[in-house]
Amino acid sequence: MAINSALFSSNKEDWETPQAMFDQLDAKYHFGFDLAASDSNHKCDRYFTEQDDALSQDWATIKGPLFLNPPYGRNLRQWIEKACKTASETNLTIVLLIPARTDTSYWHDFIFGKASIEFLRGRLKFEQNGVPGNSAPFPSAIVIYNKPVEVTDDEQ
Repeated sequence: MAINSALFSSNKEDWETPQAMFDQLDAKYHFGFDLAASDSNHKCDRYFTEQDDALSQDWATIKGPLFLNPPYGRNLRQWIEKACKTASETNLTIVLLIPARTDTSYWHDFIFGKASIEFLRGRLKFEQNGVPGNSAPFPSAIVIYNKPVEVTDDEQ
């Protein structure tokens, strides 16, 4: 029995965040910046493209909260490490949509005990040019650094 190598590949890194999911997150966090986008798929008015090289930018100077659906390729660890360090140094809220690969070192080094985690039920259908593709071959999670405290009606 052959294993489909596409299930484990990082060949395609430009899948878009499902719009409905982003809209739900944005209603909650009111994002000011999309840290990894393109001119055609950005979710915020202000964003970095691949040409801007977001990993070399100073995220601490950006008005937040910040949204990040990073490329899921070999540099994913660098994106998560930068989000973790920026959030810890600045108190910025940074919300990530990433694969829930909880066995990886970057989950242990930069997420567990440092961020709030919301595991998503089912598999996401990422989009390409606004059109949903097949279900992702991996589970996903929302990782929130410096999650704002929600005030309930009873506390107001």
